[in-house]
Amino acid sequence: MPKKRGNNEGTIYKRPNGTWCGQITLGRKEDGKLKRLTFYGKTRQEVADKINKAINSYNAGVLVEPSQLTLGSWLNTWLFEYKKSSLRPSTLQSYEYLIRYHINPALGHYKLKELRPEHIQLFYNEKLKEGLSPRTVKYIHTLLHGALKQAVKNNIVARNVTEATILPKQRKKEIRVLSLEEQQRFLQALEGERLKAAFIIALATGLRQGELLALTWDNVDLKEGTIKVKRSLKRVKNFDPSIKKNTILIFQEPKTSSGIRIIPLPPAAIEELKEHRKRQLEEKLKAGEVYEDNNLVFATELGKPIDPRNLLRTFYRIIEKANIDINFHALRHTYATRLLEANEHPKVVQEILGHKDITTTLNIYSHVLPEVKKAAAMKINHLFEVDNKNKKSK
Repeated sequence: MPKKRGNNEGTIYKRPNGTWCGQITLGRKEDGKLKRLTFYGKTRQEVADKINKAINSYNAGVLVEPSQLTLGSWLNTWLFEYKKSSLRPSTLQSYEYLIRYHINPALGHYKLKELRPEHIQLFYNEKLKEGLSPRTVKYIHTLLHGALKQAVKNNIVARNVTEATILPKQRKKEIRVLSLEEQQRFLQALEGERLKAAFIIALATGLRQGELLALTWDNVDLKEGTIKVKRSLKRVKNFDPSIKKNTILIFQEPKTSSGIRIIPLPPAAIEELKEHRKRQLEEKLKAGEVYEDNNLVFATELGKPIDPRNLLRTFYRIIEKANIDINFHALRHTYATRLLEANEHPKVVQEILGHKDITTTLNIYSHVLPEVKKAAAMKINHLFEVDNKNKKSK
């Protein structure tokens, strides 16, 4: 039974799945039927707020009739009213960018009720011709499918037209791995660098750039020789009007639970971290009261988080010095490749890297597996060897 509603709330009730639903009636259509709008939320208050917002918009004459609602307007509503609270800041930024830069210029003007599968399919095909990767097109598809799925739930459209489209085949991305000789050149180029330890840890643990910059000393156990990964540092677009900045640095949780993990440290990396800790304490003493202690393992000389862009500037200067052409992620790929080359089990590599599924690990590092399989076969080769000496005596 619906809970008694407050003023101007419409009908609000709890659904069997635990979420809340609310409906309001705003006059009648030309055919005499009632105009009804439906809203969903995780709490009763969330639904009540959405209803009040819709009523205020209606009274101000700016509420759009469902039949006149464009894809561009709906995507904005879907992203900021339905998805924002459940998305990581970096994902919100990605969605907003794809909508603004790719989807709306091509499809935003279509009314939802007029949008057809061929409109979406042509859009995908054109984006591929423009040079967008199949992976990005699939990401756009995921976004559109989610937005239109919600539109179906809200009875704005009868079907999700993205379900009738065909996605491009995914191309396997080539990965760059340092050779053993290049790895030595890279390590030599680190000598004298203030952030030498950061790049050694990246190469010795496979940490992503954001994970490296978010690492705190309370998640480093130098005695046991382990680090715990719990979050990452990202620079994202600012959607808070109260903050007068276009972008902000934020710490965020991993995408999946597998991203939270404990990684063992090789002895050389432990010693490097000990030396780095000493230098950092000296910097803290030198800076005095202006030092901002965030307990970060890798911070600026004043203790503040290092902007990912600044770390990359240092990285590219180092690889230029070493005469190597790689990106930062190649350090992670190199780490994983070295483990597999040493016959480490792929399941162990998956857990250390924080991949949700072992299939991801196997697909990315399939170039190493033939040699690993060959080495495995050689381990049982002796079982098939005939003892020629005994054979001759018979």
